[in-house]
Amino acid sequence: MAPTWGPGVASVIGTVGLLVVLLGGGCAAEEPPRFVKEPKDQIGVSGGVASFVCQATGDPKPRVTWNKKGKKVNSQRFETIEFDGSAGAVLRIQPLRTPRDENVYECVAQNSVGEITVHAKLTVLREDQLPPGFPNIDMGPQLKVVERTRTATMLCAASGNPDPEITWFKDFLPVDPSASNGRIKQLRSGALQIESSEETDQGKYECVATNSAGVRYSSPANLYVRELREGWCVFFFFTFFTHIFTF
Repeated sequence: MAPTWGPGVASVIGTVGLLVVLLGGGCAAEEPPRFVKEPKDQIGVSGGVASFVCQATGDPKPRVTWNKKGKKVNSQRFETIEFDGSAGAVLRIQPLRTPRDENVYECVAQNSVGEITVHAKLTVLREDQLPPGFPNIDMGPQLKVVERTRTATMLCAASGNPDPEITWFKDFLPVDPSASNGRIKQLRSGALQIESSEETDQGKYECVATNSAGVRYSSPANLYVRELREGWCVFFFFTFFTHIFTF
């Protein structure tokens, strides 16, 4: 026979149950870091660029840093660009030097729960050492000025064997078209198409050609997004000729 509870006991049980639910929901378990983007080994060309991308998740949110031989990277040619509230970081090396920069680099993700490390190897070749099929940028992006809300297309074409994969960087950070709700697309040609341009799209763009033989970066090109107003054409020609005479 099932026990019969009085109203006072039922009230206590209900209160305890509510407290258990509230406490259980408010005490989320902490999580150690876990990598969601790991850097890949790269073969670069002397005088060129290498970028290693690393990102982690966890609770509390981890901080990502870069080391070389167990010590924090420290050089004028080495730059760490953080993103995602320091949970991600790009290690950019420019210009590459051989054999000085050839090494294994360490991405470290750390929070109060734990620490993890992943490694990536960098090989740097001289131009006269490049194997057949090493990527080449046949056409890189050029300076462009676009009116806000219009479409901007940054061109890129590359060759190599096997056919290189083309990716893009903006202000030294990787461009992720899937995070733009379809507004930014990479075309089959390799070009980057930006619809309904916004001021946040303004910046320095590079296309990167990668295959099994190595990695090559294009020269950077600036995209300017401007409101249509008097003087827009003057700004365009001033910027264009300044860019030309810089070279």
